[in-house]
Amino acid sequence: MKLLVVGAGGREHALAWKLSRSPRVRRVYVAPGNGGTAREPGLANVPITDIDALGDFAAREGIAFTVVGPEAPLAAGIVDRFRARGLRIFGPTQRAAQLEASKHFAKSFMQRHGIPTAASETFSEPAAAHACVDRRGAPIVVKADGLAAGKGVVVATSLAQAHEAIDTMLTANRLGEAGARVVIEDFLQGEEASFIVLVDGHHVLALASSQDHKRLLDADRGPNTGGMGAVSPTPAVTSEIHARVLREIVRPTVDGMAADGTPYTGFLYAGLMIEPGGAVRTLEFNCRMGDPETQPILVRMKSDLVDVIEHALDGTLDRASIDWDRRTAVGVVLAAGGYPDAPRKGDEITGLPRAGAAFGDDCWVFHAGTVLERERLVTAGGRVLCVTALGESTQAAQGRAYRAAESIRFAGMQYRSDIGARAASAAATRD
Repeated sequence: MKLLVVGAGGREHALAWKLSRSPRVRRVYVAPGNGGTAREPGLANVPITDIDALGDFAAREGIAFTVVGPEAPLAAGIVDRFRARGLRIFGPTQRAAQLEASKHFAKSFMQRHGIPTAASETFSEPAAAHACVDRRGAPIVVKADGLAAGKGVVVATSLAQAHEAIDTMLTANRLGEAGARVVIEDFLQGEEASFIVLVDGHHVLALASSQDHKRLLDADRGPNTGGMGAVSPTPAVTSEIHARVLREIVRPTVDGMAADGTPYTGFLYAGLMIEPGGAVRTLEFNCRMGDPETQPILVRMKSDLVDVIEHALDGTLDRASIDWDRRTAVGVVLAAGGYPDAPRKGDEITGLPRAGAAFGDDCWVFHAGTVLERERLVTAGGRVLCVTALGESTQAAQGRAYRAAESIRFAGMQYRSDIGARAASAAATRD
C-alpha cells in the first residue's frame, strides 16, 4: 500500500519512518517533507501544501490512508475535506481540532465537562488583561488563544513579564490573529508530562508516556521553545497516574466531545501537570502527536503502526494493542543558532548518515528544519534535528544520543546537555 504523511518536521519524519517499516507498505509520501525524508529509503517528498491539491494527489495515487502531523492543516479542515471525497485520513475534524486551535475553547470545554485544569480568564482588551494580572499576581501564565507554533505560552515569574506578554500579543500584535485573544491562567506547580492516545471516536489506546523539555537552556532555564528534547517512558507517569489520567482527563474528554456533537478521532495529546500530592491537571490539549515526544515514543514501538491506525480508522481500537521496547529512549534536539527568536538558516550540516535516519545501533537522527540544496543538507528552521537513542537505562540512552550529537556540525548549533536528567534522577532514587 501507499500512504501519505502531511507535514515537514521531525514528528513527520518519525511517523513516515515508522509507517515505512511495515511489510505492508510500498511507499510513504511526505508532503512537503524535509531534507531527511528526501534521503530516507521508502519515503518520497511531495512539494504540495494546498489541502485540495493534497486531496487530488491522494486520490490519484490511490493512497490507502493519510496521517496528519501538524496542527495547522487540522485547524484548516483537512480531515473534513478529505472525508468529503471519500479519502481515509487520521485526525480530528476542524470543529474537534478547536481543542488545540483555541485555548479559550479548550478551557470552556474542560470547565463544562469537569476536567481538571487551572482556573483561567480570557481577554481581547489589553486593559482588562493587565487588570487581571495585577489582581491575580505572579507567577502567572499568559497564553495566546490561537495556534502560535509552540511559542504562544509565557510562564511569567513576575508582573513585569506578564504585562510584557500581554503587550506583545494584544497591543503589538506580534503573534497576529493567534494572539488577538489571550487566556490568563493560574500557575501550577509539579512535574510536567505528555500523555498521548489514539482515539477512534469512542475507544482509546494509550501510547507510551513521555516528557518534553520546553525551555531552551539546561536546568529548565531560558525561553519556552517548541521543545528541546524528550524522554520515554517517564517515571513521573506511574501506573496509578496513568489510570487517573485516563479516568479523569482522557475518558471525559472523548465522551464530552461526543456528547457535544463533535466526536474526536486522531491523536490526542494531553499536556499534564502532576502535582506533588498526586493530583493531575490538564495544561493543554494538542490534536496531534507531540514534537519531539513522537521520536522517542516511536523508536520504542515494536508493533506495526499501520495496523494500529487502521483499527482507529475502522473504529475498532478496542481490539488493538501495542508492544513496547522495555528500554528507555532519549531524543535530543539540535537547534539553529538564534533559536527560538531568530534562527539562522542556510548553514551546511555535516556528520550525518548519507542516507536514512539510522545512526549506528539503536540510534536515529530525525530531521525537522532541513532541506537539500544541490545534494547539500542545510538548516531551514529553528529545530533542525532530533538525535534519538535507545538504552537499557536513561543514562545509557543519554550517552548514546549525546555521542551521536557531538559528531554532527553546523554553524551556531545549540542543544541542551540535560535531556532526560530528571527521569534518570527519579529512576535512581526509585532503585
